[in-house]
Amino acid sequence: MLEVQNLNYASPATILFQRLTVIASDFVLLVGVKKCADTVPGQGTYLTSPRVRLAALTLGSAGLIMVDHIHFQYNGLLIGLLLISYAHMTQGRFLKSAFFFTVLLNMKHIFLYLAPAYFVFLLRNYCVTIPAGGWLPRPQLANTAKLGLVVLGVFGLSLAPFVALGQLPQLVSRLFPFKRGLCHAYWAPNIWVFYNLADKLAVFGARQLGVSVPGSSAASMTGGLVQDVEHALLPAVRPAATFALSAAAMLPALVTLWRRPADAAAFLRALVQCALCSFLLGWHVHEKAVLLAVVPLAVLALRSGPEARLYLLLSAAAHVSLGPLLFAGREAPARLLLAGLHAGYAAQALPAAAGPPSRAYTGYLAGLAAVAVYDVIGHRALGLDGRWPFLPLLVTSLYCAVGVVYCWLALYWHMLFRVEGGQKIKVR
Repeated sequence: MLEVQNLNYASPATILFQRLTVIASDFVLLVGVKKCADTVPGQGTYLTSPRVRLAALTLGSAGLIMVDHIHFQYNGLLIGLLLISYAHMTQGRFLKSAFFFTVLLNMKHIFLYLAPAYFVFLLRNYCVTIPAGGWLPRPQLANTAKLGLVVLGVFGLSLAPFVALGQLPQLVSRLFPFKRGLCHAYWAPNIWVFYNLADKLAVFGARQLGVSVPGSSAASMTGGLVQDVEHALLPAVRPAATFALSAAAMLPALVTLWRRPADAAAFLRALVQCALCSFLLGWHVHEKAVLLAVVPLAVLALRSGPEARLYLLLSAAAHVSLGPLLFAGREAPARLLLAGLHAGYAAQALPAAAGPPSRAYTGYLAGLAAVAVYDVIGHRALGLDGRWPFLPLLVTSLYCAVGVVYCWLALYWHMLFRVEGGQKIKVR
């Protein structure tokens, strides 16, 4: 099982090992949900309390179940560490929060998406102080030194074996695969879906005019293969451009976070925005990365009506977009049932989300269901497999991208213009 060249190896024992280790690692997610639930205010009966609703929304997340227990990964473990880190942050235990986040970052570097929010919040609340009525930060050298020791200590223990064996360059090349192309094998529902679609439409238009476009096969960028595929007609997008766009998109959230020190809700909103900005504009983004925004948003959804409604929309779009990962026919009922059950529970568990929705809101959710069914059985039933093999992936990614982009903009509007003061953090 551990031989790198043994790519086609499979056995019942391997499958059992994978399933049991995922189930066992979900204990960390359970601990994270418990610690995070303790920070959510509100009352209710046992089954309707915010703590139980958060547990159901997170532990019953269709996305986590699909990518961990069917597709086989360990995202529940990672999300659990993130929630533990956030819980410590809300309690003013900044060093513990930084420790768990650094451990998380060394386990999966995708959490670099969230690092800017951690950096700004810790800098503003732990490493500097601003006197009342002033504006010039005063450094807290002792706190900065302690924080630096925690972060560098974790990185040192994690990377020391690779440094000792001279494998650090190889590690970096594996962690940052810039040669894998702008988009993942299956399109994540982000901004680049629209760019890819524009390229395909341009190719189609060129062919209608009798212009030959080399290297533009029907399934280009949508064949489900990990490869570096260039756009046929539109200018190529480079990694540096995606980094710059992601950083620029995060800037309003980070500035707002700096201006609202010791506000637990502001920190969580910044985390969600950093995750969404990176997901929508980043390089070679995997579709599962949307869960970095969906799961933390559940905490805000229990506190805020607008964010509850947006959580329902974002989680539904995210779960439908993850469906193509489960491409086997026998998995189709499971993916549809998981997404439907989670959306139904969220609509009932979040009172604000159960209010009278707009026609556009209801129509979009109905469209999500139609897109999921089309991807599973509709395309094949219409006999379009051979002629337009890329169409199911394109429709799913494009439709889900519309919802994700809308939620991103709406959450930004709420954060910048409508949000009220949140829970204040006291340093311990």
